[in-house]
Amino acid sequence: MSTQNEVKVWDLFVRCFHWSLVVLFVVSYLTGDEETDIHFWSGYAIATLVVVRVIWGLIGSEHARFSDFVYSPAVIKAYARDVMAGSAKRYIGHNPLGGLMVVALLLSLTFTTLSGMVLLGVDEGEGPFASLKTAELSVPNVSFIATAYADDDDDHRSDHKASKKGGKEEEEDGLLEEVHEFFVNFTLLLVLLHIGGVVLESRRHKENLARAMVHGKKRV
Repeated sequence: MSTQNEVKVWDLFVRCFHWSLVVLFVVSYLTGDEETDIHFWSGYAIATLVVVRVIWGLIGSEHARFSDFVYSPAVIKAYARDVMAGSAKRYIGHNPLGGLMVVALLLSLTFTTLSGMVLLGVDEGEGPFASLKTAELSVPNVSFIATAYADDDDDHRSDHKASKKGGKEEEEDGLLEEVHEFFVNFTLLLVLLHIGGVVLESRRHKENLARAMVHGKKRV
């Protein structure tokens, strides 16, 4: 196709954000059960990307801004009806459902990473919410146990954690884990729906939307 029939839609940041997020989410998801440093740092990286993307959504290029793809509920509903009827028009940027998906993914990723960092702070006393662990250890008798074992090797950290926790703390940790897992799985569901939407739109409008997110150009 001639470049004269193409227009630049996705700027460099949007493209780097998109594919970096794909890689980091896969890494985080696959390392979730192991709770390794790789899992924690990939989570931090995702949180950073989300924050920067929100900022870019306010000051970035035309099609990267929220004002370009955040539509009213009425417009989204009407577009969904047109999709079902096979008469939905083509958008250069995100269509109303695509824009809704972007917002949903950003929100879900926010809750996913936030709940993960809170869980890390409560469980291990690490990360931006490490003070939650400090507050837990300040409870009478618990602080004494923490001091007695302060010099233990890191290999025994999990055993030490289990020994000083009561039933209430375990229930709270269990609830935090459930919240984190819920948002992880909800984000995965959104990702699958997003992929399905990209495939559908690519076939309907006869253009490779995934490739457009590589070079940034779409047919006029």
